[in-house]
Amino acid sequence: MVSLSDVVDTPSLKPPRVLAYGPPGVGKTTFAASAPKPIFIQTENGADVVGAARLPIPENYLQVEEQIGLLVNETHDYQTLVIDSLDWLEPLVWARVCEQHKLKSIEDAGYGKGYVMALDIWRRFIAGINAIRDQKNMAVVILGHSQIRKFEDPDADPFDRYEIKIHKRAADLIMEHCDLIGFCTYKTSTKQVDAGFGRKVNRAVGTGERVIKTEPRPAFIAKSRYPIPAELPLDWNNLIAAIYNKE
Repeated sequence: MVSLSDVVDTPSLKPPRVLAYGPPGVGKTTFAASAPKPIFIQTENGADVVGAARLPIPENYLQVEEQIGLLVNETHDYQTLVIDSLDWLEPLVWARVCEQHKLKSIEDAGYGKGYVMALDIWRRFIAGINAIRDQKNMAVVILGHSQIRKFEDPDADPFDRYEIKIHKRAADLIMEHCDLIGFCTYKTSTKQVDAGFGRKVNRAVGTGERVIKTEPRPAFIAKSRYPIPAELPLDWNNLIAAIYNKE
């Protein structure tokens, strides 16, 4: 029986579930590889370049589940699970839907039903990575690429923004379950330059510094359940220091 003595009013921080997305080459894999004792479930090559521990690239979604189960059930000392990457995992999910429902293509279900069917598999995936986090006390880092989509804002004119490069239904479900969604990009500023004939124009200037954005803006999706800065260096130690409020 529940009672008021069961009420908890102090913070309890479990290892974070981080979704880090951005353009190719910005340093997402290097960021994840710098987490404590990472192991990669890789759906594309990348972890090999940074020399991280990794499982074989799965040929189908059931092998992904097998690898997740391995990390849940076996004894090991890994401290961070990295999924690299989400958008390369999605075709395996779609293929599994087609196998289950005897479809040639995810579109053959009609009227977007195939993408709804895929949500059941995505929920299994989320349950699996949550089991790793809860039972093995591991952080989870999910990597993904970005794409530009038009956002239909009900309070303003439509505008383009960076979003995660998977189907919107799946992206919404996964984002809901993550503690932090970070847009990885290059730090830029603007400066006025002379365009001739007395005209001034603003030009973007980049320093090469890589950052992770943790608060949403019109140009990109982001989210944080932690009271951390809106922008941090794209560095695991900086992010964790901010989450746990360490100087």
